[in-house]
Amino acid sequence: MTTLGTPLSPTATRVMLLGSGELGKEVLIALQRLGVETIAVDRYENAPGQQVAHHARTIAMSDPAQLKALIEAEKPQLVVPEIEAIATPMLQQLEEAGTVRVIPTARAARLTMDREGIRRLAAETLGLPTSPYAFCDSLAELQTAIDGGIGYPCIVKPVMSSSGKGQSKIDGPADVQKAWDYAMAGGRVSHGRVIVEGFIDFDYEITLLTVRALAAGGAVQTQFCEPIGHVQVSGDYVESWQPHPMSPVALEKAQRIAQAVTADLGGQGLFGVELFVKGEAVWFSEVSPRPHDTGMVTMTTQWQNEFELHARAILGLPVDTTLKSPGASAVIYGGMDAQGIVFDGVDHALQVPGSDVRLFGKPESFVKRRMGVALARAGDVETARRNAKEAASRVKPRAA
Repeated sequence: MTTLGTPLSPTATRVMLLGSGELGKEVLIALQRLGVETIAVDRYENAPGQQVAHHARTIAMSDPAQLKALIEAEKPQLVVPEIEAIATPMLQQLEEAGTVRVIPTARAARLTMDREGIRRLAAETLGLPTSPYAFCDSLAELQTAIDGGIGYPCIVKPVMSSSGKGQSKIDGPADVQKAWDYAMAGGRVSHGRVIVEGFIDFDYEITLLTVRALAAGGAVQTQFCEPIGHVQVSGDYVESWQPHPMSPVALEKAQRIAQAVTADLGGQGLFGVELFVKGEAVWFSEVSPRPHDTGMVTMTTQWQNEFELHARAILGLPVDTTLKSPGASAVIYGGMDAQGIVFDGVDHALQVPGSDVRLFGKPESFVKRRMGVALARAGDVETARRNAKEAASRVKPRAA
């Protein structure tokens, strides 16, 4: 039996989120609806999640000493990493000492923090199908890897980055230097190392949201949401939709791959498993042990969205991955570098049938910073995609 306390009392169930952007904000809201006392941590003040949590803390989460001091001072029962740039070896130490439980596990947080750990686990330990790849510590090593078998076209990514930052496609020798420089600029924490992947000529890519939650008997059970299709530009998601049609064979393969990698990572919670699909062939790409940006579409498509699923699973509560309606999401960018921008046209956007808008409340805008998302539900995915993009286009950020 799961027991939940009362916030701001000695009985409180305390959960700390490391990373409090738009995804963390929704997790915090889901936790608060279940009476959980929340602590939102980020690297800058007034992050979206800090605006709704019981407590807001600002530290350099990649600094082991700062992270250890904060966890020991706040004494949360659960620590939930929501970004990659965290001192995960310290989380492992604290978990091993019995100080805190890390979601889904400290090992999973460490392995998925960088692309090298998770790719080697998937391809070399679990034997899952992936694109050909190599890890490189210099421009010369990158060129050697491409010439030695990866070939053109190929994809270069920093071993650790968020939301596609630093990722680019190389079509020929003239692009190599530029891709290396872009990866160096876009990496987080670990600089100077990249993964180069052979290009898979896939038909489409999906996110398969996979939930490890306790069943009635107390054992961990794996459940899947309907596949989410998405469009990425320079590795960054710009729109998503659910459900994405798949053949029964491809779907079964996708679920088998997701089951294998999440079972090895262990723990409880929601995982975003990214996969490439061509016909009935499926390749593993990446996995995040937390809600996924493309999964924001579930705020309009599912009875329990990905944030509610994550909150329930980590607390040991039952989950329901049932689809409610086809739907889509489209990103609203800042379009400028400015503090405290304003948004015109929200009323106009909400006139689109079946639409909704989420503005994240980020205090600073950048040209390509995700400042909000438009959602749309409809009887079919094609209509939902059109409506989501139309609603997003009607929201007009401008300087105050």
